[in-house]
Amino acid sequence: MDFNLPGTDGRTWSLADVRGSNGTLVMFICNHCPYVKAVIDRIARDCRELERHGVRSVAIMSNDTERYRDDDFGNMKRFAAEHALPFPYLLDETQNVAKAYDAVCTPDFFGFNADLGLQYRGRLDVSKVQPVPNARRELFDAMVRVAATGQGPAEQIPSMGCSIKWK
Repeated sequence: MDFNLPGTDGRTWSLADVRGSNGTLVMFICNHCPYVKAVIDRIARDCRELERHGVRSVAIMSNDTERYRDDDFGNMKRFAAEHALPFPYLLDETQNVAKAYDAVCTPDFFGFNADLGLQYRGRLDVSKVQPVPNARRELFDAMVRVAATGQGPAEQIPSMGCSIKWK
């Protein structure tokens, strides 16, 4: 499930470029989704903290930018800067990467161990379009566990959000 995608930082990124020593978090997000908007600052916080555990993160935007202009590359750059995203934010213009991962919504999280075995396909937390105060950090806790043991939790609740906008 490798990729070579342009980032909002002007660089082209591959899976090898973002791979962490203890795990890798691949996220499918976009700029306009109310679910993403509600949690993006917590996603950024968790990804910063996961770096200390050897987990690196990347976000991929796969929506049809012809029909959803809020998600175009220029707006992706603004979104990344506005939220000080601590990970590469990449454009999947062909949507081939989203299809390869079987991504279905934004946000959609794929947590891999050091050997790139999928260990977490769950949600950030219980929040939907309104943040839930003091919600248990399900994604963060799962990825800390993956970093330490190579295994994700047995119980995982799927992420919920806007559907990916297919061409």
